[in-house]
Amino acid sequence: MSAAAFSTWWVRLGQLAGLAALGLLGLFDLRFGLFTGMSPTFALLLVVRTGLAVATVPVWLPVHRQGSRALPVAALLLGTASLAVTFGITVLSSGRGLLVGGSWGLAESAGLLAVVFVVTRRGAARLAPWAAAVTALAAAAMPLRAGTDNVLVIFGLLQALAAVGAAAVGIYLRVVAAGRERAIALVRAEQRAEFARDLHDFIAHHVTGIVVQAQGARFVAEQDPQRVIVALEQIERAGAETMASMRRMVGVLRNPDAPLAPLAGVADLAPLVQGHNGTATVPARLHVDGPLDGLPVEVSTSAYRVVMEGLTNTRQHAPDARSVHVAVRRTPDWLLVRVADDGTSGRTAPARGHGFGLIGLTERVRALGGTITAGPGVAGGWVLDAALPLHPAVAR
Repeated sequence: MSAAAFSTWWVRLGQLAGLAALGLLGLFDLRFGLFTGMSPTFALLLVVRTGLAVATVPVWLPVHRQGSRALPVAALLLGTASLAVTFGITVLSSGRGLLVGGSWGLAESAGLLAVVFVVTRRGAARLAPWAAAVTALAAAAMPLRAGTDNVLVIFGLLQALAAVGAAAVGIYLRVVAAGRERAIALVRAEQRAEFARDLHDFIAHHVTGIVVQAQGARFVAEQDPQRVIVALEQIERAGAETMASMRRMVGVLRNPDAPLAPLAGVADLAPLVQGHNGTATVPARLHVDGPLDGLPVEVSTSAYRVVMEGLTNTRQHAPDARSVHVAVRRTPDWLLVRVADDGTSGRTAPARGHGFGLIGLTERVRALGGTITAGPGVAGGWVLDAALPLHPAVAR
């Protein structure tokens, strides 16, 4: 099971647990929250109270998008309605002793606390504080429906503290998520800038070759026209390859001030593996199937980075692994890269912690039109697989 699917299952289990808890509290309210000698007005307020408890479910249960405007608006409406019901019950029951049970609406209280958490976690930044404040005030005031005794006032304070705690957790998770998104955006920008540097070197190499071939063709045109045709064919191939690479990397951010570095590609895999074996306790073996010459430069460099990321993750997250198998296979249309270890450390995500290395690598591979996956192997261990297209038509 992938990390995303694993996380989704936890969310679904949490939602089911919340619904079950709300249902039990609703049964408690029905059993111990009844009025004696209720007038039609009291009966209406009780129905509205029950309806409010149910109305909180579609607000806190779904997974809302970040910055939702509808979420704080719904929370404001719920909080305002709850305060109105509290005011109505308090006024009508003042001095009459009409409430014989001890429940003021525990299901509604729990639902409002969940709304406070969700609205601070996902609501639009401008509206979320106001919506959370009104909803928290509604939850704190609910015990007053049962009277104004000291015990009920204390319960109101406890619900206010619970609302503050829910808001604090929601804000904390919001800040953590925002920080992670900024870090991911930075990694992607750096990866795109690195891609642009590779493109710069690649174009410089091929354009220089085209210029040299064109100059040579001009000098031999009168002496050997056949050689001119050969030179033109070479120029055509180099130009087509350059244009294909540029089309694949449309949208790549370019930092003109970034320093240029030498390109590392599949030809450097053997030294990379040897360097890994010289510094790590987990030996790696390289297996190559098919010729690796003539690869598009962006495919070659991306394959190198896939292997580098796989070896890095094995060294960091699989200290108990006994071996790492690096396989590179070329087919007519694809370059397939696999890094597999036999570690049993129980990794549950592509990389522990933030996993920004894999995020940047995924950005790079997808820019080429390829695919990349990471997860537990069928026979155990961890497997990083990447498929890189060799032709633009394959990537589409």
